Amino acid sequence: MLEEWIEAVCLELGIARDEVDRDLILDLARDVAHGVARPGAPLTAYLLGLAVGRGAPARDGAARITAMAEAWEPGKE
Repeated sequence: MLEEWIEAVCLELGIARDEVDRDLILDLARDVAHGVARPGAPLTAYLLGLAVGRGAPARDGAARITAMAEAWEPGKE
């Protein structure tokens, strides 16, 4: 069912299905949900999408965000 949904959304938005790395996005969302906060997962996925839309490589961005989430300590910068 998930794959059908992804394909339908890609078609609706005019995105080639092969441009979407489902596992990369789900792994990123999991890491943020567990390391930062559950509501941060969809917001972070959206932010990654914005960055990718501006030309950033998805894998690089996801790796950077995952590293941030794993080291996240609220209140420290």
